[in-house]
Amino acid sequence: MKKLLLAICFLSAGFFAAAQSSVVIKPDSEGSEQGAHVDEISFDTRASFHQQTEDGVYDSHFQGEYLNLHILGQIADGLTFRVRQRLNRKIDDDNPFSATDFLWLKWQASPKWSFTAGKQPILVGGYEIDSAPVDVYYYGAFSLHLYQYYAFGASVTFTPAEGQAISLQFIPSPISPVTQNAYSYNLYWNGHILPWWKTIWSYNLVEDELHRKMNWVALGNKFNLGKLAVDIDYIDRFSGKQKHFFSDWSAILKAILSVGKWNICTKVGYERNDASNIDPDWKSEWDGVVAASHRGSLDLVLPAGNDYFYYGAGVEFFPLGTERLRIHAAYFGDNHDRVHNFDLGLTWRFSAYKRKQH
Repeated sequence: MKKLLLAICFLSAGFFAAAQSSVVIKPDSEGSEQGAHVDEISFDTRASFHQQTEDGVYDSHFQGEYLNLHILGQIADGLTFRVRQRLNRKIDDDNPFSATDFLWLKWQASPKWSFTAGKQPILVGGYEIDSAPVDVYYYGAFSLHLYQYYAFGASVTFTPAEGQAISLQFIPSPISPVTQNAYSYNLYWNGHILPWWKTIWSYNLVEDELHRKMNWVALGNKFNLGKLAVDIDYIDRFSGKQKHFFSDWSAILKAILSVGKWNICTKVGYERNDASNIDPDWKSEWDGVVAASHRGSLDLVLPAGNDYFYYGAGVEFFPLGTERLRIHAAYFGDNHDRVHNFDLGLTWRFSAYKRKQH
């Protein structure tokens, strides 16, 4: 009951504020199919030849990584929808929508207020986690160890000015299995400080699979410096039981230099959780719920006493001069698995249908 009341208060503030707006976009009053249409149907896919060495042993194989279907449209004026379906992912019996990233309906209540319901991204700040998976060659421990990136939930967004959006979201927790009643309460800012400094910042109050609450402050920054784009993400995770501030965190740096049809890319990250971040109220019955390496830890994403350093570099080539076709070569590794990876891959996108604008 407390969670329900909190969620209602969390989202209703935006609803009542939107109701005060003098301009409201209303659905078609005639209740007909007029105004309903599909704007675009498109696909993207990525495959690669993966090579790795581990303890001096070489292995290689071809792998198909993504085949995604995208559908965008509206069911009435002011009511838009988006679908992103992973056609190559097996559907989980416990989670029938495990292959569906996006399945949401958005109501543009006024020029400044919108409401979204359905399966949507869990709003956590940072550019690594915000990027489309088809465009990410390797992840850090924080992003990689989340139970889910997308979930069924509800959010309200306020747009005070062009390019500035502030959202409140009530949604299942990213650090709890989808079948649990554990939730995340998110405050999210997608905007900019200067024209060349874009931001994706968030504060997240999340429940883990043991129903303990953790606080995240995630600060994603993108600096567009001509042909050079630099992303700097910092994520601080903390609990009221921690002995030291800034003792459980992730820092990620990515840089892309564009030269003609080529991108020269690199990404490094360091993540650390101090060994002192142990839960003094840990219960013995929790030992069978979490992995042995996570027992006693306040943070179940990166357990206490661990650090993780990952790194990589690569090149991208766009033969057509657009995102429709991309060839990549990427090397990456880390200090944990001590596996050296090298991928040669191909990504291509095409639009199967696009509605003509009137």
